[in-house]
This record gives sequence, C-alpha cells and structure tokens, in this order.
Amino acid sequence: MRAPETTASWHSASWQTRPAQQQPVYADNQALERIVAQLSRLPPIVVSWEIDALRARLAAAQRGEAFLLQGGDCAEVFADCESDTLAKKLKILLQMSLVLLHGLKKPIIRVGRMAGQYAKPRSADTETRNGVTLPSYRGDLVNRPEFTPEARAADPELLLRGYERAALTLNFVRALVEGGFADLHHPEYWDLGFVHQAPLKDAYERIVKSIGDALDFFEGISGHPVHEATLVDFYASHEGLHLRYEQAQTRFIPRQNRWYNLSTHMPWIGMRTAALDGAHVEYFRGIANPIGVKIGSAMDAAWLQGLVSALNPQNQPGRLTLIHRFGAKDVAAALPKAIEAVRQTGQTVLWVCDPMHGNTETTTGGIKTRRFENILKELDLAFRIHGELGSYLGGVHIELTGEDVTECTGGARGLTDQDLQRAYRSSVDPRLNHEQALELAMLIGERSHNHRNVKRGSSKP
Repeated sequence: MRAPETTASWHSASWQTRPAQQQPVYADNQALERIVAQLSRLPPIVVSWEIDALRARLAAAQRGEAFLLQGGDCAEVFADCESDTLAKKLKILLQMSLVLLHGLKKPIIRVGRMAGQYAKPRSADTETRNGVTLPSYRGDLVNRPEFTPEARAADPELLLRGYERAALTLNFVRALVEGGFADLHHPEYWDLGFVHQAPLKDAYERIVKSIGDALDFFEGISGHPVHEATLVDFYASHEGLHLRYEQAQTRFIPRQNRWYNLSTHMPWIGMRTAALDGAHVEYFRGIANPIGVKIGSAMDAAWLQGLVSALNPQNQPGRLTLIHRFGAKDVAAALPKAIEAVRQTGQTVLWVCDPMHGNTETTTGGIKTRRFENILKELDLAFRIHGELGSYLGGVHIELTGEDVTECTGGARGLTDQDLQRAYRSSVDPRLNHEQALELAMLIGERSHNHRNVKRGSSKP
C-alpha cells in the first residue's frame, strides 16, 4: 500500500486523490456539489476548544486516570430526533457512567454515538429481494430503507437533513446537560422506569446512595459544592464514513493553525475503510480531532503499525484510540498480537473494547442478534489480557438504546431467541436495551473491583 504523504501537503479535499470505499453513487453530481457547498457555509456543529478538551481527557484515559464510555445507536434515524427518545438515550449513558464511576473509582468520559451516526457501511452495494435488485440502504444520510427504486436512490438533500438533525440533537443534549439534568446530585432525573428486576434495582439504588453520601460528606467538610460532580461534559461521535459530508464541515482554524472536523468531536474509521492507501486514512490523518479506528482479526501487525504511524506520527497524547472488536472466540488469540504490534511502534494509544460487532450472529429464524454472555465474555477477556500484558483497557464502545427493545438475548431478564420479535426495532444491528446496558456497566465495575483486589493480594509478600 502507498504510504500517506506528509501532513504539510494535506487539505480537506486531498482524500479525493485516493480510492474511497463505501461511498454512495449519486445520479446528479451537480446537485451533490450544490448541497456540499451549502453545508460548507453552515455553522459548525461543534467547536475546536471542545475537541481539544476531549483530546486532553482521552490523554488522561491513556494514562489510566480516566475511562471512556462510548455508546449509542448502531445507526441513528431521522425519525428518532425527538425529545423523549434523545432524553432516554442520554439517561442510560448517564446511568452507566454513574455505575462505572462507582466501580472504577475514576472519572468517566461520556461520548455518545449520536448527533451524526446516520451513515452505515454495507457488506454489498446492492440488495436483492424476490428477483429485484436495488442499492443497499446506507443509512438516512444517504437513502431510505423502503425497498423501492425511489427510496434506495442516493439523495444529496439527505445530507442537509442529516446536518440539521445532528445539530438539533446535540443542541438538545447540551441544553439538558447545562441545565442540570446531568447533575450527579440528582440521578433521580435519569429514571427510565426500567427497574423490573429487583436485583438490578437494588444494586443501582445502592450505588446512587453511596455516591450521594460521598458527595454530601465532601461538601460537608469543605463547605463548598463538588463542582466536578455537578456539571458533566458530554461529547458526540460518529463514524466518519461519508467523506463529502465530513469534508463540508472541515474548517481551518487560524488561531490553532490546524484543520478540525467540526461535525463531531470524535470521528472514527471503520474496519472496511481503514486501508492505508485509502481515502479515509488520508482524510483522518489531517484533522486535529481525537480519532478512533476499529480493528479486528483481519488486521495484521504491519497494517496496524502503518495506521498508528500514519494517523499519529507525532505520538500526540489523546489523539488515537484503537477500538478492538475481535469477538469472544478470537479475542484471546488476536488481542495480544495487536498490543505487541503497537508496542513495537513506541507509540501510546487509548485501547477501547467494542464487544458488540465481533459477536453478531443470526438466529435460525434469520434474525440478527448478539448474546449478552458473549459480549460480557469478550470484555472480561479484554480486561484480563490488557492487565497481564501491562497494558490498560481505557474504555468500552457499546451499541445501546434507552428504549425497551428486544434485540440482544440474555441479560437479567434472560431474553431468548423467541423474545426478539417482540420489540426488535433496529434498522441495522442489534443493540443492548436499557436493562442490559446498565447490567453490563455493573458487571464491569464488579470485575474491576475484583481485579484490584487480586493485584493487592498478589503484591503481598
């Protein structure tokens, strides 16, 4: 593969000289250019100092001083840009972060897969039903899910709709957070009415009470409120898949002397678009945002090392997050090789586990699902392997929803394959529901506590 050029030669359209994977084909290029020009004149969705603040927090996570919780829908849809749905999504992320804060005993960095996760890669460009072949549905940013020629045609107007909904989503989330909705003193604001399982309910309430008592204690002896706990920062992320959309919101900030993607705080590259000589790597290497890369078993040491060198040549703290998604079956064999490959570069990255994508399977009835026990197993193994190799697992990347869906089996309610059809709503991949997501956070906290106790015990003479 051809190595990327130096950053000095980079500009926001330089990716167009490279092969671009997973890009939609538009029938009317003039209409596309007109829409992209409109997008480039619209105000940014995020600002550069927010991006810089997140990069500093991720640098702390690299050092083991914080933990990243990145979660949200597999693919957002425009119809879900409504207050109740967004509030529920924020609530479950806040609840998970509270549980993780209690279990891990360190700050939690909250990053939502939201406000822009409208495009999805597909394994095939076309889909065939009953002898009819049409373009694949690539997310609401590109086309529509209905199986008709009109709906499946790539529509450039949807880029504007995506921008609008991303801006509306983040504006609403910011208003909630800044208005005190995310105040750790008042976790009762986050109630989802979900706690049907008594063990989960009791465990969560004990955590809430414990943190509330701790806040009261510190504020009582200091005479001042704990400001760090009062206001919670919240950041947005999405896969930077549709390069024309990302380019339109990429701006040069003179005072920083750097280019920023101002459509989101933390974009990431998926496995399908991570070719070293590809357009996505070329685009991502030039923006100043903290960035993520999904890595899997198909990525050998040379490829992984090439990505680390191309995307973070200066070894900037907080710049590069590697999100490994090997699956419960392959993580024990694949993760140590990846850790060693990065170690040989001399670079420091933030390691994050995505236990969702590698554990996707299809039931005998043809329904795509993920089994909670496999998700937990991959996380368990990831924590253990990083610990044994002297590395640090600094975050999790979860596909979840605040809704009462039945898309993944297992968990506290013991959902089975037969339960999936009751409330299966995802248009692409299955998500953890609110109970499963909170249970996962509790289990992460428990295992971290156990790992700390084991380390203390092993250090005794």
